[in-house]
Amino acid sequence: MRDLPSITVLVLAMLLPACGKQKNTDSTAIENEVMAVLKAQVAAWNAGDIDGFMAGYLNTDSLRFASGGEVTFGWQTTLQRYKKAYPDRAAMGMLDFSETGITVLNSDAALVFGRWRLQRKNDSPNGLFTLLFRKTQDGWFIVQDHTSSSKK
Repeated sequence: MRDLPSITVLVLAMLLPACGKQKNTDSTAIENEVMAVLKAQVAAWNAGDIDGFMAGYLNTDSLRFASGGEVTFGWQTTLQRYKKAYPDRAAMGMLDFSETGITVLNSDAALVFGRWRLQRKNDSPNGLFTLLFRKTQDGWFIVQDHTSSSKK
């Protein structure tokens, strides 16, 4: 019985690194899946496909999109907002995301922070974004988006 504490410590010492590796592997997989959604959004945007860009958002009435001092609820309302703000390819420009950081909150939630920039003929608006992703049975989707524009 005297050896029980020593055996317990030994077993824990062997198991803890394995637990850490599993979590790290899971976090890496989640980060890759979320990044794939962001890359697909950029590709769709740069192809002039707002509907394809919106495929990264969960199609639900509870989707929350905040930008320009306004909050929009719902996938369809957000789609209409994008189409109104970007009526043609010239207005859309070419999108780029940078300084993207993904924080895995748990197995079905991730927080993303980054910068966005549009390259257009006469300007290049840019700003920051914070996205809350949730995993559903169909994959990872944005459920909340807070996007700001830089004054510079």
